Amino acid sequence: MPPLRLATFNLENLDDRAADGFGDRLDLLRPQLRRLRADVLCLQEVNAREEARHGPRRLSALDRLLDGTGYEACHRVVSLNRKGKRFADHHNLVILSRLPILEQRQIWHDLVPAQRYRPVTGTARDMVVEWDRPLLLARLDLGAEQTLWVMNLHLRAPRAAYIAGDKEHGVWSSAGGWAEGFALAAMKAAGQALEARLAIDALFAAEPHALLAACGDLNADDHETPVRLLCADQEDTGNGHLAAQTLVPVDRALPPARRHSVIHAGRPVMLDHILVSRPLLGHYAAGELHNETLGDELLSPALVRGAPDSMHAPLVAEFLFP
Repeated sequence: MPPLRLATFNLENLDDRAADGFGDRLDLLRPQLRRLRADVLCLQEVNAREEARHGPRRLSALDRLLDGTGYEACHRVVSLNRKGKRFADHHNLVILSRLPILEQRQIWHDLVPAQRYRPVTGTARDMVVEWDRPLLLARLDLGAEQTLWVMNLHLRAPRAAYIAGDKEHGVWSSAGGWAEGFALAAMKAAGQALEARLAIDALFAAEPHALLAACGDLNADDHETPVRLLCADQEDTGNGHLAAQTLVPVDRALPPARRHSVIHAGRPVMLDHILVSRPLLGHYAAGELHNETLGDELLSPALVRGAPDSMHAPLVAEFLFP
């Protein structure tokens, strides 16, 4: 069997509703996708377009991007809106696979219910803390009676969540209000990471030696809470019997100088990950991080009008199966 290449890439608001500049994005993103040579590709931030008011939504920007890249014929799994009936306007998750898809589902407060929260700043008496997006899960056919579980995630960014009565016209009216919004954002990221971990535990309970990869923009480095929740290292659980259920970030095998998927205010950080189960790690052969052209996600938009690049670098993991 040839090597299997698994990749994750945050396309950053892929959208063709405004014609101006989309051609420039295609010119840059298509070569990046071809270079990945991925057999399984997890994408984040794919927007949908409504053809007519209240009509069906289409992933027209994605279709145009994939045209001529070799990915257009891939099997496709796409997340849906909260009602589960159509694509969301913004930030859909997509899994593209050259392997047959045996099973697919999205998880959105199925294992961790939305929490009621009473703000201590602002004017709202009560609010509900919900995840911004679902998790997307697919089981792929590797052949020879083997399957690969792939989870696509995009966790909440560390950016303060809205607090009614404490933010107007994009400006916070109090430091305490901002701090509470920032704490709420952390709750969303950690809560959804918990839900993902519980889903992973359920897979291990049914299939103890599962080949599993959790991929995506986690908006956290591997020492921060969301990634630690997903990995569940034995040093954290204190239980060696749970070591077989840990997940391992494959980027740890990359040279430290290259280990960053985003540059934030001049600081290189690793926010995009492929976390693999220990059985899948046994098949890991090589990794790639295509970050040679990364701009600074804070400075580039200010310096370059309509910057067509994604401010995230794609990550690739290659596996060898007998």
